Amino acid sequence: MEKKSFDMKLFTPSQIVKELDKYIIGQTEAKRAVAIAIRNRWRRQQVKDILREEIMPNNIILIGPTGVGKTEIARRLAKLSQAPFVKVEASKFTEVGYVGRDVESMVRDLIEVGVNLVKAEKALEVQAKAEEMADERVLDILIPPVRKTQTAPVVQEGEEQPANGEENEAYQNQKTREWMKLKVKNGEMDEKMIEFDSQAQSSMGMQVLGPFGMDDMGINIQEIMGNIMPKKRKKRKTTVKEARQILAQEEMQKLIDMEVVQKEAIERVENSGMIFIDEIDKVAGGGKGQGPDVSREGVQRDLLPIVEGSNVNTKYGVVRTDHILFIASGAFHVSKPSDLIPELQGRFPIRVELNSLSEDDFVQILTTPQNALLKQYGALLETEGVKLSFSKDGIREIARIATEVNEQVENIGARRLHTILTTLLDEILFDVPDKIPSDTVKIDAKFVKDKLEKIVKDRDLSKFIL
Repeated sequence: MEKKSFDMKLFTPSQIVKELDKYIIGQTEAKRAVAIAIRNRWRRQQVKDILREEIMPNNIILIGPTGVGKTEIARRLAKLSQAPFVKVEASKFTEVGYVGRDVESMVRDLIEVGVNLVKAEKALEVQAKAEEMADERVLDILIPPVRKTQTAPVVQEGEEQPANGEENEAYQNQKTREWMKLKVKNGEMDEKMIEFDSQAQSSMGMQVLGPFGMDDMGINIQEIMGNIMPKKRKKRKTTVKEARQILAQEEMQKLIDMEVVQKEAIERVENSGMIFIDEIDKVAGGGKGQGPDVSREGVQRDLLPIVEGSNVNTKYGVVRTDHILFIASGAFHVSKPSDLIPELQGRFPIRVELNSLSEDDFVQILTTPQNALLKQYGALLETEGVKLSFSKDGIREIARIATEVNEQVENIGARRLHTILTTLLDEILFDVPDKIPSDTVKIDAKFVKDKLEKIVKDRDLSKFIL
């Protein structure tokens, strides 16, 4: 099972860092820390049984201002390792007794992700079989099979057809079905309309709330009654192409064993699940006032058993959190990591400080990553037949303005580039379909200065616009 879901043998820490470099600029220290943590999870899986249970994950706190890549590192890491991953905001949780989300709900969210992940993998395995069965159902509608009392004989090439009328009809029917099946597979029948029975989509499921996790621990009545009451069917009329997709989905659901999926998902979540707790600094100490602040320490105390390791009841079964990797992050402008309660601090032994982004970093962020902003805008305008070209001095000027505004107004890291590019390209994006005849739009330093200099100089204006 591990091989399919978490084959870290193929990824050494240096390779993990190399993969993260494709999307995140700089922050080498943070990348190294998470790469080691991920590799250690694979190492733990190879340890003999007795000691394996004793090896606990080294949870990490990422410290740094907003927009420097904390969340992106965790998200890309989870994608790379195909691990169940969920991101939560610590500030949304509140102490038991206050209005807010129950802390255990993060584990229930994680198992939901795990189940969907495993289900998608199983669906790929049975896809070919499901499509074959769907085609048979479509053929049954187009050419209903002949009801026969005995099996039609197989006729070899060169032999005469059977003389018996019923057998002959069955033979002809089989030949016609084979001919039609080929046409269906080749897409020749895609636009033909057919009527068929399909499962009615369940409307909003009634939920019974259990005593634990009142926020999302619902038990769907339809799931309980599914085996007792027959599923509703409804007539649908669609093209053959759409019918094949709908029926393939139905057959896929029948072929997937949900008990196996749930068991595998629990195992995967327990051994390779990751929970990213953002804004952990918002529940740290330092707020001694009244109001919402009074529950801050309470949230930490409720988080503690989950991070330490406990059993959480979910609708798929009990999930142990002992070996789930927790990555917390926060700007820690007002509070410090040492303001967290000592027990929680002890559960996050690795602390990494992320650097603020410089002008050079912004230049790289704009151009180097696979999903770089300039590549994104270029792809958008290409759909209109316009090529967007940025000169080197133009890119440098955008980076300089981003750095300047971050220093003057508020440091929101790389997110500043989004606001600046939106303002910079506003007219182009608006006018392209109607007014711009040229097939290339060049953005140089002069264009950037003319467009943004006035806004940057006006402090009040830059606060609102950039």
